[in-house]
Amino acid sequence: MSRNRPKQSNPFDGHFQALASVAKTLSDENRLRILMCVSDGKKSVSRIAEELGLSQPLVSHHLKELKRTLLVNVERSGPFIYYETSDKRIIKILQSLSNLATDLLARRETF
Repeated sequence: MSRNRPKQSNPFDGHFQALASVAKTLSDENRLRILMCVSDGKKSVSRIAEELGLSQPLVSHHLKELKRTLLVNVERSGPFIYYETSDKRIIKILQSLSNLATDLLARRETF
């Protein structure tokens, strides 16, 4: 005898596409480094490039992706454009993911 169980609500229902888009953006090491770089305040592309040792075109490319997924705010001041994280929660999320990755890798025996 089978019972009709009510379908359990999933907190991600209807949001998988948005979640996947953000996760895809976060899947690049340089983007993660850029997010951390701009987490402590507004910075120009040239300053980000200098601090991270990346080329300006590469930083600009990654900032475009971060902007597309609303992970950074953009502010124009005269001829300069400044970037910063759009929501401080992202840094806490990245720290949690880093802890998870460290724990998982510590348990790994083989790939």
